[in-house]
Amino acid sequence: MRYFLSIVAVTVLSIFLFVQTQASEEEDKQSIIVEVEGDVRDHKAYLEDHHPFVDVVATYDKLFNGLAIQGKPDKLKKMESLEFIKGIHTVQTYEANTSTAKKVSDEQSDAVIPSDLNNTTYTGKGVKVGVIDTGIDYDHPDLAGNFQGGYDLVDLDDDPMETMPDQGVPTLHGTHVAGIIAANGSLQGVAPDAEIYAYRALGPGGAGSSIQVIAALEQAVEDGMDVVNLSLGNAVNGPDYPTSVAVNRAADLGMSVVLANGNAGPDNWTVGSPATAANALSVGASSPPQRIPYLYEPSTEKQVPLISMVGAPTWNLEKDYPIVNGAEQSGGKIALLQRDDTSLYEKAKEAENHGAIAVVIANNTDGAFQGMVENDQDPISIPVASISQKDGAWLSKQIQADPLYLETAYQEAESSIADFSSRGPVTVNWDIKPDLLAPGTNILSTVPNGYQQLQGTSMAAPHVAGAVALVKEAKPNWTNEQISGALKTTASRMETEGSKEDDPSEPIMQGMGSIRPKQAIETNTIIHDPMLTFGKVSAYKETETIELEIENTTNQEQTYSFDIPKKEKGLTWNLPQTFTLDGGETKTIPVEVSINATQLREGVHQGWLTLSESDEVYHLPYLFVNQTADNPKAMGFEFALKPFSEDTFLYRLYVTEPAKRVTVDLYDPDTLVHDQTLLEMEDVQTGMNEGELDKSEIDRAGYYLALITVRLEDGKYESYQTPLYIGE
Repeated sequence: MRYFLSIVAVTVLSIFLFVQTQASEEEDKQSIIVEVEGDVRDHKAYLEDHHPFVDVVATYDKLFNGLAIQGKPDKLKKMESLEFIKGIHTVQTYEANTSTAKKVSDEQSDAVIPSDLNNTTYTGKGVKVGVIDTGIDYDHPDLAGNFQGGYDLVDLDDDPMETMPDQGVPTLHGTHVAGIIAANGSLQGVAPDAEIYAYRALGPGGAGSSIQVIAALEQAVEDGMDVVNLSLGNAVNGPDYPTSVAVNRAADLGMSVVLANGNAGPDNWTVGSPATAANALSVGASSPPQRIPYLYEPSTEKQVPLISMVGAPTWNLEKDYPIVNGAEQSGGKIALLQRDDTSLYEKAKEAENHGAIAVVIANNTDGAFQGMVENDQDPISIPVASISQKDGAWLSKQIQADPLYLETAYQEAESSIADFSSRGPVTVNWDIKPDLLAPGTNILSTVPNGYQQLQGTSMAAPHVAGAVALVKEAKPNWTNEQISGALKTTASRMETEGSKEDDPSEPIMQGMGSIRPKQAIETNTIIHDPMLTFGKVSAYKETETIELEIENTTNQEQTYSFDIPKKEKGLTWNLPQTFTLDGGETKTIPVEVSINATQLREGVHQGWLTLSESDEVYHLPYLFVNQTADNPKAMGFEFALKPFSEDTFLYRLYVTEPAKRVTVDLYDPDTLVHDQTLLEMEDVQTGMNEGELDKSEIDRAGYYLALITVRLEDGKYESYQTPLYIGE
C-alpha cells in the first residue's frame, strides 16, 4: 500500500512543500531545489560530469547551501543516493480559491488607496524593491513601467509571471502587493517611481516551499535589491526557523527586509516565521477610521448592525425607507431577505430588478456573516448588507404587524488594530513583534486584468516596503539600521479603541505603532532598537540591562530625559534621568530593570517607558517573561513521504521549550477514539526536531486528528492538535 500525507490546518499564506511539474513539451521534467553539504560549486561540477541528464540551473551559497536542478523524475530520484545532498523538496498537491477583479471606478468608497500613506515629496526613485511572492502581472498598465525583471523559483526561469488559469490555480497576490508598493498609473502606490523586481517563490494557488522562499531571498541579495517584501509566512512561532534565519542573514548583508506578521490574530503567540526574524521589519495590520452604518427604528430605539457585502456599493442611505419582506414588493424600499441555498448575488439581483433601494439578508444561523455579491458581468448597483438571524426575526415580526420605516444611522469608529493581525511575542527569545503597523484592510491595488480590494498583513507589509523606499531615496547615506530605527522611532503609538487617553494597545499587538514616513525622514532622533526585550526571568531575583543606542541626527546639542516609571512591587527601574548628545553624536544608554520573580505573577509582562527630547515624546515598549508563559510548547508538525521514496516518511516538529518526550497520537476525527500512536520522540531539542519513519509503522490510511503531546522537563504536559490525512 502506498501512502501520502498532508496537513490541512494552515493559513492562506502558509508555506507548503511544493514542486512545479513542467509542461509536456519539457518531457515531464521537474524543477527541484536541494540542500547540500560542502562546496556547492564542487557539487555542481560533479553533477555535470556524472549526471549529464540532470541540469544544474542555479547554485546558492549565501543564505543556505543548495542547487536548483531540473530533470525527469527517474533521473532526479538518483539524487537521493548522493551523500552530499542533505534534503530534496518536491511534490505536494494543493488547492486554493480564486478571486475576481474590479475596475477602479467600480470600487466601494471605503477603499484605502496606498498612495495616501505618502505625505512626502519623495517617490522611491532609484530604489530597487524585490517582491518575493506569487509573481507579478508585469503587463498590467500600472506596473509595466516600473517592472525591471526578477526570477521564477518555481519553474526556474526568468519569467516571474503570476500563475495563469491554464497553468493551475491562478494567483493575484504578488501583483496586489507590487501595486501597493509602486503602482504608477490609474492607481498610485506608496513609492510610484521605485523599481520593481519579482521573485516567484509561490506557485499555483499561492503555495511554495520554505526552500524556494530562501532561494528567492538569496537571488534578491545577488541582484542587489535595496528592499525586499515577503508577504508570506507559516505558523511556526520561533526565531530560528530556517526562513527566519535566512532573513536575518539577508539583513546582515545590507538588505532591508519587510515581512507580513500573519493573519492568525487576535490570539497571542500567533506571529509565524519568517516574521519572527529579529533583524527585519515585521508588520501588523491597522484599520482606518470607519463610518459604520446601522439601521435604526426610532419608536423602539432598536439598532440593527449592518455588515456591507463585498461587490456592492457602500451603504450610504441618508433618509428613512420602508422595509418589506421579500424582493417582489421592494420597489423604492429596503428588501429583507433570508439566507438559504440560493446565492447571495441572485437574491440581491432579484431585489434590485424589482426596484429595491437596498437589501439586507438575515443569517440562517447564530451570529453575523461576511457575504460577497461580486459579478463582473452584471454587478449589483444597490447597497447590500448582512444582519444577524436574531435581528432578521425581529424585523420580520415588526413588518407583519405594521408598516415599518427604518433610518440609517452611522457610528464613527476610530483607527484600530485589525482583529486578524497576528500578535507576538516570539517564543524562545521573547522578542516583541510586530515592529510596526500599516494599513491592512480594504486596500485597493492592482490584480491581473484590473484592480481589487484585499485585506491582510500581506497588504500592510508592502506599505512599509514602500515607505522604506521613500526614506532610502531621501536619505541615501543612511544604513538599513538607521532607516529601520527612524521608522520605528517616529511611529505613532495606537491607543486602545474607545479607551481614555494614555491607554495604549499592548506592545505585542502594535510594536512601535503606525508608520509615519514623513516624520521618519525629518526625525531629529533615531533610537536604533527601541523595543526592549529582557527575556525570561527564572531566578528568584534578576537584574537585566539593555544598551540602548540613540542617535542625534541634527547639528545641535539635544538633551533627553526618561520619565521614571511608577513604583511597582517586584519591579525596579534604573534609568538615566537626563543625558545630552552633541550634534551628530550616537550614544549608548543603559536601561536596567531588577525583577523579583516571587513578587510578580507568572507570565508575560509588558509596558512602556517614556523618553522625551524637547517637545518630542518617544514611547519604548518593553517585555519580559516571569518564570513561564502560556506560549505553545510545540508547533509546525510536518509529515510527508520522503522525496522519490515509497516507503519512508519525513517528519518535522518545532519545540519551544526544553522537553523530555514528544508523542504524536492519531484519533478518529468523528468519534475521537484513539487509533494509533504515530511517533514517540526522545532526546527532544529546543527548536527544530526532524526524523524518518518507515511506512510499515503506520497502520491504516484515512483522516485523523493528530494530537501532539509534549512532556516538559518540569514534568508538565502540553498538547495541541492538527487535522491529518493519510491517503491510500
